[in-house]
Amino acid sequence: MTTTLNRPRPRPRVFVAVGSLVAAVLVALLPLPPTSSAVAVDGGAEDSAVTQTGKKGKYDDFSDLRVTVDQTKDLRGQGVRVSWEGGAPTTPGSARGNYLQIMQCWGDDPDGPDREQCVFGAGGVLPGSSTYSRAVSSGADPAETRSDFVPFRPANGEAPTAEAFDNTYFGPLDTNEQNFNRTFANGTGEVEFEVQDGIQADYLGCGVNTAPAGNTPTPRPCWLVVVPRGTHKPTGDEVDPDNVSSTLTTSPLSATDWSQRMAFRLDFLPVDNFCPEGRAERPVTGSELAADAVSSWQPKLCSSTDTAFSYDPAGEESARIGVSSTTTDAPLLGVTVDPVTQVAGQPDVVHAPVAVSGLAIGFFIESPVRGAMPELKLTPRLVAKMLTHSYVRTVPWNNGSPTPEHVKGNPQSYFDDPEFKELNPEFAEFANDGQPSAQLSLMVPTGNSDTTRLLWNWLQSDSEARDFLSGKPDPWGMRMNSYFQGLGLDEDTSLSDFPKNDPTTVLGVGAEEATGIEDLPTYGITALDPFTDDLHDGALRTRRGNNNNKVLYDPTSVNRTELKNLPGKRTVMAVVDAVSAERYGLSTAALRNAAGQFVKPTTDTLLKGVAAMQPSPDNAGVLKPDPARAKGQAYPLTAVTYAAASVNQGATDRKAYADFIRFAAGPGQTPGLSAGELPYGYAPLPADLREQAETAADDLERGAVPDDGDDPDPDDPGGVDSGGPASGGDTAGTSSGTDAGGVSSGGESGGDNTNASASESSAGNGSASAAGAQQNVADAKTGFTPGEVLGIIRWVLLVVLFLGGAAGLAGPIMLRLSQRRTP
Repeated sequence: MTTTLNRPRPRPRVFVAVGSLVAAVLVALLPLPPTSSAVAVDGGAEDSAVTQTGKKGKYDDFSDLRVTVDQTKDLRGQGVRVSWEGGAPTTPGSARGNYLQIMQCWGDDPDGPDREQCVFGAGGVLPGSSTYSRAVSSGADPAETRSDFVPFRPANGEAPTAEAFDNTYFGPLDTNEQNFNRTFANGTGEVEFEVQDGIQADYLGCGVNTAPAGNTPTPRPCWLVVVPRGTHKPTGDEVDPDNVSSTLTTSPLSATDWSQRMAFRLDFLPVDNFCPEGRAERPVTGSELAADAVSSWQPKLCSSTDTAFSYDPAGEESARIGVSSTTTDAPLLGVTVDPVTQVAGQPDVVHAPVAVSGLAIGFFIESPVRGAMPELKLTPRLVAKMLTHSYVRTVPWNNGSPTPEHVKGNPQSYFDDPEFKELNPEFAEFANDGQPSAQLSLMVPTGNSDTTRLLWNWLQSDSEARDFLSGKPDPWGMRMNSYFQGLGLDEDTSLSDFPKNDPTTVLGVGAEEATGIEDLPTYGITALDPFTDDLHDGALRTRRGNNNNKVLYDPTSVNRTELKNLPGKRTVMAVVDAVSAERYGLSTAALRNAAGQFVKPTTDTLLKGVAAMQPSPDNAGVLKPDPARAKGQAYPLTAVTYAAASVNQGATDRKAYADFIRFAAGPGQTPGLSAGELPYGYAPLPADLREQAETAADDLERGAVPDDGDDPDPDDPGGVDSGGPASGGDTAGTSSGTDAGGVSSGGESGGDNTNASASESSAGNGSASAAGAQQNVADAKTGFTPGEVLGIIRWVLLVVLFLGGAAGLAGPIMLRLSQRRTP
């Protein structure tokens, strides 16, 4: 007979209670969606970093050296960070031992490139040395099989170079080689290396399609090669650390040195035409601030809209003129910062926000003793001094010319300016390390633009800068260059270019003592301080540490009247866009805003800058940059770019441009490095601006704007809080001698944002767009990102479930206790 045990069945309430507790724990452990607010300049690459360890060489042991390249995939023309540890400290002096040489190479062999495929040898030469050239010989290196030089063989099939210093393909102004990278006393080092794609350097061909016609495109990979140098020459002789003339004299391309190389494969985004032939082509033109975004979107737009959209960053004014004159025979989408002027009786123009970014001041300043400056603070007045060439060394000079009267008594450069040194005390003695030989003014782009007007408006909103631009001296007696008087720089709010009014010319530096030579060269202010082609060009020149100035007379050159740059001691600063600064890994200055805070362009500060904006008086649906309202942690040079289109276009064109807007404001707002994503340097559009863009796209496709489309609710233009931050925003740190537009140089600085206006927004991840792509959407109306809200809900749910579970368990227990106490 089977005996059945009479076990009590579990009570449903216990199951519920235990289940609730388990559920609470599981909810607490669930990972939240990422809440990265990567922008801009503090954004980061997807994880494709690669680390390699050095080799034990014939004479020098590099087996403890570990080199890391921070990004090796989805590359374009940009900067990548190369860092290392475990190296021997660099011997003081040039090329005297223990340093790294870095170059870019092409090559289809999976094991790496050969030395004929590498860009090197144009970066300057030590006297009597081939270290920085392609020259090799068996006398200097017993392992070398060549007796003259290593030619460069380009990827495009053209003829190889014919001599050691052949600049046919690359020269001192465009080479990206780095021939002397120091290792610090702790064995570490770090540099930003400019990689070039097949558009910038067709002789490398990186990213060019190598697959036969009709096959899946295969972008050509390239290589980053690091050659560590020790203290031994290939002959085994060691550099004498006590003899300054004892240097390494062989090229890194020489056989023994080349054998120590570390090669990192680099995979590039395609640079070929990404739209199949036959696709309809439609032009887009306008602001340079949107160029990188549109470049990233173009491949996905081609596949998702069946349209090839071109982009010409010809400037905002050109875009406005084009949009105003658009007809059904000449379709156009323009991208602008300020709105297109609406004329009564003319076709309506829609304005759709597509990108949030801004200007930045990028810099690359180094000294032979302290290395590169990592941080820099600038006030509007300091920037005004640079733009007006008010420092002595920013006016043409040479060793024999007297100080020009119009800047006499002013500091030699900003390094000598008491205001600069007070603001940046850690660099007060920087000039004592040796006067920099390169750019001491601020490189600026040529032409007219809305972004240039934004920078002048920032200066004009600050009382100290405004006073200086009006001719008043600063507290230390420095005055504006008198040639810039009378230009209205202090009050002309429509100013949209950078004048260079100083007519001074002098003999080339070094030519003042030349004898027996006729027609010695002279130079003027644009040779000392050349314009950049645009904001991107300014960032690229800054990354290279070469401003392209031509002030030095070189009697040894073939052309004896040649002017060229001094090598070494790179000192470069430029007005750039935040996206290009991020793209090339530039350091950016912290700029003082209207509340006296020093801020850099980041996702958070750019979005706070957007929140500070008010509707444009010319179009309430367009937010106008207003540096005077940039308080708290708002970045003062923030701008929103708008896609503007006339409804006076054919239905097919209107539909195509509406789809462009929808993509830009939808999937195109996902930050990342891949095609179709929002490049780092931009902040994702706040949700209300995205909604405004969707509405504008619908109006454009329909071909009609509602009657109130040009004059929405003044309290909510385009869904944006017109009030921005609370009007009583923080002004702590201002001096009594300044108005709301500026503070003294001793005002509060740094990252304390405890007084930031509560209405300023933060960046975050948003919900999926209509197209289904996960978006990183900033909510401009709340203080929480969607991820933060989910986190709060999660913990609330945890508490509720825990209490529910506890109650469920407590019920049976209390009932049992009650039964025990019953007689």
